[in-house]
Amino acid sequence: MSAAQSIPVTALGGLSLALAVGVVFTLLCRRLGQPAVVGEMAAGICLGPSLLGLLPGDLPAHLFPPEVRPYLSTVAQVGLLLFMFAIGWEFDARSVRGRLASAGTIWATSLVVPLLLGVLLARTLEHPALSTGGRPVSDTGFALYFGLAMSVTALPVLARIVEDRGLRGTRLGNLSLGLAAADDLLAWCMLAVVVALTNTGGAGDFLGVMGWSALYLAVLFGLVRPLLAAAATRVRSRHLPYAAPLVAVGVFLSAYSTARIGIDAIFGAFMFGTAMPRPEPGPLQRAVHVPFESVSRLLMPVFFVVTGLSVDLTTLSPGGVLQAGLIMLVACVGKLGAVALSARATGMDWRDATVIGALMNTRGVTELVLLNVGLGLGLLTVPLYSTMVLMALITTALAAPVIKAVTRRTDPPAPAEPELLEAAAG
Repeated sequence: MSAAQSIPVTALGGLSLALAVGVVFTLLCRRLGQPAVVGEMAAGICLGPSLLGLLPGDLPAHLFPPEVRPYLSTVAQVGLLLFMFAIGWEFDARSVRGRLASAGTIWATSLVVPLLLGVLLARTLEHPALSTGGRPVSDTGFALYFGLAMSVTALPVLARIVEDRGLRGTRLGNLSLGLAAADDLLAWCMLAVVVALTNTGGAGDFLGVMGWSALYLAVLFGLVRPLLAAAATRVRSRHLPYAAPLVAVGVFLSAYSTARIGIDAIFGAFMFGTAMPRPEPGPLQRAVHVPFESVSRLLMPVFFVVTGLSVDLTTLSPGGVLQAGLIMLVACVGKLGAVALSARATGMDWRDATVIGALMNTRGVTELVLLNVGLGLGLLTVPLYSTMVLMALITTALAAPVIKAVTRRTDPPAPAEPELLEAAAG
């Protein structure tokens, strides 16, 4: 077998290993009461230089050699884009507006406090001198990015925890899902601005990117969305085999468009999802959403491995360990602490306020997506990137034990507030 032929074969071996280890870690975490994403994140880190690299023989380099990693990255990118599309499709702006009407103070706190604390903390951190494009990384751009990284909440992970803890349909479950959805939407919009600031060389370039972005959104929601809605009403059983490939074309074209504009491809996939019509569960849902969710769930462990290959906790110096502790403290104070205090100030008891804070403190895969964008832009050094990935893992894993400590599964769930139920019903 030639060297050129052996590369795809080695990539298949890497894919097999990533999936197998992901399943093992997921099963272990589920037995510990943790969501699956915690196991997948941990598996990715362990297959990288942080753990596997400590063994003799430089195993990460042999199992995932540099010439194979582009193949793995492509597979991971497909899974990530489908995952972002699914999040966008599940996002319901009407329910967010309704819930925020009764919880604006908590939402503002959950976003503004960690953002400000992150911006202040960024002033003490080291960041690369140059971006990947060779342009200087401004202190302002880095500070905004880092503040955003500290303020996100992982909606998919939070939804899974809400389901696992029996909070679905309760006041706490409805409120936390609405808050997280609003956080996610604003986070992706802010990330698009930060990426545009980093990728452009001046005010003129930035305004150009923003202008093209506005045109993209106008076409997407003014032309594409009505066409999608009209097509959804005309779908018949004979059309269903073609639905998933055609929607995939739209997802990838949208991602390609935003990447060409100068903002990340994940933004295009997410926005195309928000533009999709939301019919009641039926043939279209089964023909598109279900297979896309299955494919993204299958491929996301590869994304975690690609992430883990860039995480090297052995690069942390004693000062870096202290820095990691400070980042962890700020992350928990900014989200868990600030949200809990804000919820308590609005009239919740301490138990419910702590649950809301713990749920909003989960960062999970949303944080990893954002961190990978920052690493690709040159906004993060490898040690800082490794620290932030570790922070995402720990804050996500922290939610389940905190909620378990302050609640009992046998407690009857609190009834949902009338305005929250009305908002959820649309």
